[in-house]
Amino acid sequence: MTQTQSTCPYCGVGCGVIIESTGPQITGVRGDPTHPANFGRLCTKGSTLHLTAASPVTLQTRLLTPQHRPQRGDEPQPIAWEAALDTAAQKFADTIARHGPDAVGFYVSGQLLTEDYYVFNKLAKGLVGTNNIDTNSRLCMSSAVAGYKTTLGADAPPTCYDDVQHAQCLFIVGSNTAWAHPILFRRIEDAKAANPGMKIIVADPRRTETAGLADLFLPIQPGSDVMLFHGMLHLMLWEGWVDSAYIAAHTTGFDALKALVRDCTPARVAEVCGISEADLATAARWFAGVGAGASAGAARQPTLSLYCQGLNQSTSGTAKNAALINLHLATGQIGRPGAGPFSLTGQPNAMGGREVGGLANLLSAHRDLANPQHRAEVAALWGVPEVPGTPGKTAVEMFQAAADGEIRALWIACTNPAQSLPDQATVRRALERAEFVVVQEAFATTATAQYADLLLPATTWGEKTGTVTNSERRISRVRPAVPAPGDTRHDWAIAVQFAHRLEARLRPGRPTLFPYATGDGEAERGAEAVWNEHRESTRGRDLDITGLSWALLDAQGPQQWPCPAGTADNTDADADPSAPPRPLGKARLYEDGVFPTADGRARFAANAWQPVAEPRQARYPFSLTTGRLRDQWHGMSRTGTLGRLFGHVAEPSVQMHPQDMARRQLAEGDLVHVTSARGAVVVPVQGSTDVGLSQAFIAMHWGSEYLSGQSSTGTPLAGVNALTTPAFCPTSKQPELKHTAVKILKAELPWRLLAMAWLPADSALAAREALAALMPALPFASCVPFSNNAPLAGPQRERHGVLLRAAGHEPAPDALIERIEALLGLDTPDTLRYADRRQGQRRALRLERQGGDTLLAGMLLAGDTRAEAWLKTLLQEELPAQGYGRLLLVPGGQAPSGAQAVQSRGKPVCSCLNVTDAAITAHLAQCHGTDADRLAQLQGALRCGTQCGSCVPELKRMVRATGPLAPASPQTPAALSI
Repeated sequence: MTQTQSTCPYCGVGCGVIIESTGPQITGVRGDPTHPANFGRLCTKGSTLHLTAASPVTLQTRLLTPQHRPQRGDEPQPIAWEAALDTAAQKFADTIARHGPDAVGFYVSGQLLTEDYYVFNKLAKGLVGTNNIDTNSRLCMSSAVAGYKTTLGADAPPTCYDDVQHAQCLFIVGSNTAWAHPILFRRIEDAKAANPGMKIIVADPRRTETAGLADLFLPIQPGSDVMLFHGMLHLMLWEGWVDSAYIAAHTTGFDALKALVRDCTPARVAEVCGISEADLATAARWFAGVGAGASAGAARQPTLSLYCQGLNQSTSGTAKNAALINLHLATGQIGRPGAGPFSLTGQPNAMGGREVGGLANLLSAHRDLANPQHRAEVAALWGVPEVPGTPGKTAVEMFQAAADGEIRALWIACTNPAQSLPDQATVRRALERAEFVVVQEAFATTATAQYADLLLPATTWGEKTGTVTNSERRISRVRPAVPAPGDTRHDWAIAVQFAHRLEARLRPGRPTLFPYATGDGEAERGAEAVWNEHRESTRGRDLDITGLSWALLDAQGPQQWPCPAGTADNTDADADPSAPPRPLGKARLYEDGVFPTADGRARFAANAWQPVAEPRQARYPFSLTTGRLRDQWHGMSRTGTLGRLFGHVAEPSVQMHPQDMARRQLAEGDLVHVTSARGAVVVPVQGSTDVGLSQAFIAMHWGSEYLSGQSSTGTPLAGVNALTTPAFCPTSKQPELKHTAVKILKAELPWRLLAMAWLPADSALAAREALAALMPALPFASCVPFSNNAPLAGPQRERHGVLLRAAGHEPAPDALIERIEALLGLDTPDTLRYADRRQGQRRALRLERQGGDTLLAGMLLAGDTRAEAWLKTLLQEELPAQGYGRLLLVPGGQAPSGAQAVQSRGKPVCSCLNVTDAAITAHLAQCHGTDADRLAQLQGALRCGTQCGSCVPELKRMVRATGPLAPASPQTPAALSI
């Protein structure tokens, strides 16, 4: 077995991993105990990375050879690499010749490595001569970038993860850290346990798992964040809690902000935000770091704020970020341990993309496109006459331009805009209207891949080499553990090879702009050359990394920027050689109060509160918010390959408050139409008091790959982002994905279908893809994998299944039902069958022998699906079925009388050990003592939460909800059993 140090490809925490491999196959993964981001910990997603790289997954889902479509709508056909790249170069060159360089666009990804990003940026702006290159980081972090630049002068988070241990107040706003950044949340839990006096404030429209740790939860109305921050500052001014000396010495613009927040009185803030004045006052005092009744001269405790998409994905995204940073500047809560505004990066390398200027308005090393000197510096570095000064199209604008016929050729790399961008009707019209679409991808199963004229297979996690930068400015190496499978190539190498062909057409006879080796066995040398060029671009900039080298990152591990030349020479020569290497970069910024602005001062931003782009109204009376699930990642092209990651949240749903459901006479599981001004989805409804009245929630992951159907006009339904608005922040251009006004009405679809089956590991995912292709033929359909959720330590015991749920106005055609049965292995002669075509009723049940038992291996219920309540449990829990025989075909929802009880084990809470909510609840009924005591008893007995820890916030919530038992008498069996 070989072990390779690398980095997790999921969120911006940037956890180090050790990949275990044998020959060409990744066989295991564990956290790297030496990596300073995670110290060996991994979340549920990271802990299962090796399973997503298993051979059956690769063979069924990966794009392994170049493919092209001779005509739109055709099945893609294999094509040789040389022919594929020649075709792409000719198409792009022709488009540029006919319509100019701005007729092409590049849309790339925060999951690319820094080297990939750098080459694409140089390709677009240096060779093609267009700034039409943007990234899905625009949907993620552009408001954070704009907020930092507006106030502090540079896109540089001034804090680090260690600040969690030093903070006395933690202000978490617009972030469900427990699910979106689980390993950072483990550190927060540790810090709280070590320092119970730390105050944690969580502001969020939903009561998330993160809110469960809060000392103060502020259930603010969607979009009211700026008003909340202004109201806190209003109280700080009134009470004398601001740091006047810091304001005078290190900032400008405070008078304008002071005048603005004068009107943000506690009464007004309470009304807009939907919180109490008392809670507002508590939040302001805790944030300011002063005790009750303290004066401005009292010792100030450090406050750290953590924030993410709730602030960023908004038409007021820049204002929200800046208003929060205003609070830090006004109270001097910056530039010291435990204090500062810390934007949590959503993607593994969104920070690296910002470093190389991989956005339509940026240039390398945090240079601004609008600055002529900056353009001249980059042009000189690249050896081109100039870099175009016309701003490029940002993500939403790019696809609108393609839909309008302005952009005619699109190159999409490592991202899935047909799932992730808002206003899917426009996005899909853009992909259909564009004359040539290249999709450079690792997975063939994305919605965007269905629109590609040319598909180029890329390497992915475990196969790539390069660097990424995490949320705390820490650069880590990504290393390959196994050879690239099939004909896949590294993303940066594909871009270089395309660039070589394109420059032969655009600037023939001139030296190449891309002198990087891409041949067999040269990937490491080529990637290092790209990184070295990027490093040189940072010289003298705020993110200067000229003190680092490829060899140093390999030898001494991850390093933070800035780390200018000479830093590595200043290490202690007398240090113990056996001790770990001393970090070279800078953990915290602005400790001296000097900021990267013209006068060295930070700038307060006076932006008035603005409501959401689409306020609730009579026609659309609900505020729909979106967010992450614990065990899924973005469009699920990777996590969606594992049925076990669907154990925690098995199927799509929309959450509503139970009172709203009761008013509309909706029952749990009813299908509803969720409709916005742009589109609709049909989805089951789920009651939850975590969402407020007149609010609703759908997870961001449910694209048309998993949730679809057909509208009344025959248009395929496009998942959650068919609803969301393309309205964006005027400064950051980040769209308001977090909030949409919708109406929710019961869907009258009386005919129902449930089909599910265990399938072989080497065909289950292919069957799911084939079933997903059938979803647009039905008014509602969802299709997901499932698993028996075997403990992670025993993957050989895991089974793989696929579940299809559908509904319609009338029974589906027999041919469609028969196709579904065939894909699920229900077309065998020994399948039990019942059919009443007049009533539209069908049942098909496949049994299999396993040891001494007969088990239900597959089933289809059509028309009358009431038996789901016990048949689904019988199948998924692998319970004996030999006592049923043909009783399985009896219509109705009740199990046959006299049959053994069918008892569900419940929903998995701990994915690592397959511990369910039912088991947890049952054991908690026997636990005594404090919340901490009962959690310890629970974990000691069931071991839930003792592996990756991702379920610990939910376990704590269940402990609190159960409440302690009265102390038992020493003589009772209950006391003796504890």
